[in-house]
Order: sequence, then structure tokens, then C-alpha cells
Amino acid sequence: MEKKSLLVLLLVFLVFFPMNVIESSPISHNSDKISKLPGQPDHVGFQQFSGYVKVNDKKNISLFYYFVEAETDPTSKPLVLWLNGGPGCSSLGVGAFSENGPFRPNGKVLLRNEYSWNKEANMLYLETPVGVGFSYSTDTSSYVAVDDEATARENLVFLQRWFKKFPHYKNTDLFLTGESYAGHYIPQLAKLMVQVNRKKKVFNLKGIALGNPVLEYATDFNSRAEFLWSHGLLSDTTYEMFSSVCNYSRYVSEYYRDAVSPSCLSVMTRVNAETSKFVDKYDVTLDVCISSVLSQSKILNPQPQQQQQVMMMMREKSVDVCVEDKIVRYLNRRDVQKALHARLVGVRTWEVCSNILDYQVLNVELPTISIVGSLVKAGVSVLIYSGDQDSVIPLMGSRTLVHNLARELGLNTTVPYRVWFQGKQVGGWTQVYGNVLSFATIRGASHEAPFSQPQRSLMLFQSFLQGKPLPEIF
Repeated sequence: MEKKSLLVLLLVFLVFFPMNVIESSPISHNSDKISKLPGQPDHVGFQQFSGYVKVNDKKNISLFYYFVEAETDPTSKPLVLWLNGGPGCSSLGVGAFSENGPFRPNGKVLLRNEYSWNKEANMLYLETPVGVGFSYSTDTSSYVAVDDEATARENLVFLQRWFKKFPHYKNTDLFLTGESYAGHYIPQLAKLMVQVNRKKKVFNLKGIALGNPVLEYATDFNSRAEFLWSHGLLSDTTYEMFSSVCNYSRYVSEYYRDAVSPSCLSVMTRVNAETSKFVDKYDVTLDVCISSVLSQSKILNPQPQQQQQVMMMMREKSVDVCVEDKIVRYLNRRDVQKALHARLVGVRTWEVCSNILDYQVLNVELPTISIVGSLVKAGVSVLIYSGDQDSVIPLMGSRTLVHNLARELGLNTTVPYRVWFQGKQVGGWTQVYGNVLSFATIRGASHEAPFSQPQRSLMLFQSFLQGKPLPEIF
């Protein structure tokens, strides 16, 4: 009888012990591993992963990510989260496949990006908020009235659950980076991470870097007049009107309340006529607009109705010197989606910028520069950088905001305003306050700096991760 009891106990142990092991073990990331992307070059030595992380169980919200380990020695390199803006534009299509990821689509093949940021870090690209790219919810109400607060919460949950898939990165130095409306996404996400860390250290957050970011919309938007005028795109008379009769922040505010005044409509019609539809406002050195960035104009660059019709015509004609079409074609291939473990839910095609997301556009009026200040106080390093050919979020506004924040925080200038070098050429200008708050420009760069000036952007990124001033000699 005693032997029989022992045998029963042994059988129970054998049945339930494996289940207990599974329940207490981290979620496996093996199923997210990419064996090889279609068209990928041979002899790629780093690992890639992509898939979904559910961030809301009730509404079945799943966010899509693409993770690229560092080219060499990933365990010694930091982890970097990259977010694109819009709001509503894809970090996979824009960030990973046209800016700072390891590959760029070119027809049926992928070309190596010589200046990929995974030379310096493990790069994590997140399609956020829900409704962007391959991210989805089975509850369509999840796409309605999405705002900054909800996006920050879901991004926080994403990171918490992503680390369960990749626990070996949990204690790695973590940096948050992005551009444009990521000036809202990232500070608000970082704020939540700091709050979580006050109770228990969960995130090894070291710094944030924001490129041409929206931080305080009046200062950012109203610097557009000076930029356009100083670059010869506006006449003296129109510049004066754009500065005094109706500035850009007033126009945007009226536009999104469906109450554009006759004076603002008159000024903006004149501004658009002089700046020309054939100049890309995101890079005034380009001959024509980048279609993918035009999609982001929903918030950052709203136009009078007749100008919107011109934009649609331009899209239909595909007058484009850049890469959006290649990215769209590549990411809509069935074999590519299969390799990425991606699926289309509620949409027929993958788009650079979401057509189903209903974002609370007035959130753009909520300043995040004060949140940036609180992060500096918490010991988080901050870099604000500007591609100096972007007229949408011009360098002048960002530079002013950083300078005023440093003064408000009582930070002394530790690196005076000066040029920095990449190779034997001037890479841009920089200034550092208190060795924790930095501003830099990237010479010749657009709103999407890693796309237009990849080598200089990589130098900036490298210095930021290392906590070193940008080179002042060559």
C-alpha cells in the first residue's frame, strides 16, 4: 500500500512538474526569430526578431515590433527603442527600412545600410499606437479617440511584456529615441518608466534622444516663419504677415477646430503660394515631396483644402525621389509578411501611415518640454537634435526651447555653442548644458535625419550613447 502511494505521488509529480516549469519560465522569443528576410543579403551575422506583444487583454490590442540585435557583441551593447511620429506613422517602414535600420528595400532585394544604428546598439522598432502598420485590435473602438495618455500606457505595457520575451536584455542600458511627434510619445513614456522605477527598479533607462520633435507647439510651429523667410522661401511682406497677422500655431489651432478665420486663410494661402507645392517642407533642399512624410502632415503640416487636393494629385502621379513606394511594395509582399510573422487585421494593405487611426489631434497643443525637464531632474540624459533643412519643426524653435529649459533648471553651459565634425566636414552645431541636456543640429539633414544624412546621424547617435561631446576636431 505504501509503495502504491509513493507511485501515485511520483506520477502526480511527473505530470505537474513540467507544467510548473513552463508557467514560471519567461515567455519564449524563439517563435519570433526571423530566419531570413526575402531578398536579404548573404552573410548577415546578427539576429532579427519580429512579432506581437499583447498590451491590452480586454480589447485584444497587439503591437507589432521588429528587433535587430547589434552587429557585434550584442550583450555588451545598449538597447534602443525607436519611435516614429505622425502620429500614426510606422517605425518599421520609416525608421527601420528607410532611416537607421540594417536594410533598405530596392526592388526584390534588400540593400545593406552602411550606417545602420545596429552597429552601435540593439535596435527595437515599435509600430505604435494600435492601428499603425501591422499593430491591431479585434475591437475597432480601439482605433477611435486615441490620445497621448493611452499611447504612453500601452507603450509601457509593451516594454514590460517585451522584457518577458527577452529577459536577458532587462538589465541592459536602455535609451528611447525617435523623431517628430515622438516628442510627445517618448517623454510621456519615459515619465511613466521613471514613476515605475520609484517603486521598484524595472527599467535601466539612461537617456532619450529626440529628432526635430514637437515639444511646445507654439514655439516649434511659429519658428517656421523665420525659417522659410531666412531660406528665401518667403518674401519680406509675407513673412511679416505670417509673424503678426496669423502665425502658424494659431492657424493649426483654428484648422483642427474647423474654424479657420478669413485672415489666417488669406495668410496661409499666400504662404503656400510662395513656398510652392514643389518644395518638400520636410527638406527644403529636395525638389519634390516625400510621399510618406506627406501623410504625417495630418497634424504637423495641415494645408488649406485646395492644397490638400494638390497633394493627392502629387501622390497619384508618384512624383517622388525617395523610397516610400519601395517600402510599401516590400512590406505588402506575402512572403515578407510571413517572414516577419506579421498579419493584416481589419485592413487590406500595410500603409506607411495609418488610415484607420483616429487620433486626438488637439493633443499636439499639450507641451511636453516640462516633462523633458522632469526627466533631466531624474538623471535621464536628454539630446534634442535637428536636421537643419526641416521647415516643419525647425531648429530655431528646438534650440530656443532647450536653452530656456536649461536656464529654468539652472544648468550651466558645459559645451559652448560650436561646430562638430564628422570626418573632415562640419557635421553641425552643438551646445551642452550640465553634461545632461544637449542640443545639436545635423548639417544638411531633413526632418528624417538618418535618411538624408546617415553618416552624420550615426556619429551623433554614437556620441549620445557614449555620453561624450560631439567631436570638435577632425
